Amino acid sequence: MIIETERLILRPFLEMDAADVYEYLKEPQVNCFACMKLNSLDEAREEMKKRLGETEHYFAVTLKDGGKVIGEIGAYPETGEPHGDDNAVPDTFSPCWMLNENYQGKGYAFEAAQAFFDYLFSQKGARRIYAYTEDYNLSSRRLCEKLGMRREGMFLEFISFVKNPDGTPRYENTLQYAILKKEWDRQQLGTYI
Repeated sequence: MIIETERLILRPFLEMDAADVYEYLKEPQVNCFACMKLNSLDEAREEMKKRLGETEHYFAVTLKDGGKVIGEIGAYPETGEPHGDDNAVPDTFSPCWMLNENYQGKGYAFEAAQAFFDYLFSQKGARRIYAYTEDYNLSSRRLCEKLGMRREGMFLEFISFVKNPDGTPRYENTLQYAILKKEWDRQQLGTYI
């Protein structure tokens, strides 16, 4: 699957993407991506091999002009019902996005996320899309709001991705945003809620 926008192509990862991905994953900017940190170009090459089979839910964000990978976006279907049975419909998605800091502030994240949300709603049967972001991640919070997502709440000391210097967990405050398909559709027609 390939998703095309005015300036970007969202496509499956390729082995040749290793150097570009290593560029932004050698020092992830946000703690929630600490587990994805790559320590070498060889690790990046191995990571690209793992990503090769994913063609529907996880994409490299590439520039149309030159093909450079500047980030990634993905989400997998879930039922949205923590206590639902095996017949619950997987119509809920929680996207994760990351952009190389050298390409931030140029509208690429919005362009990619808007196209990805449209893909999830129109082609993957999404009913609800929600996103978590740490309270200090102002650019991600702004992106959620620009996409028309509602702030649903804040979870205080919700999760720990890294440790403090003394070895104790560093808990972070996390905001949750969401948008329903019917809200997205109205927004795309220009009739805001």
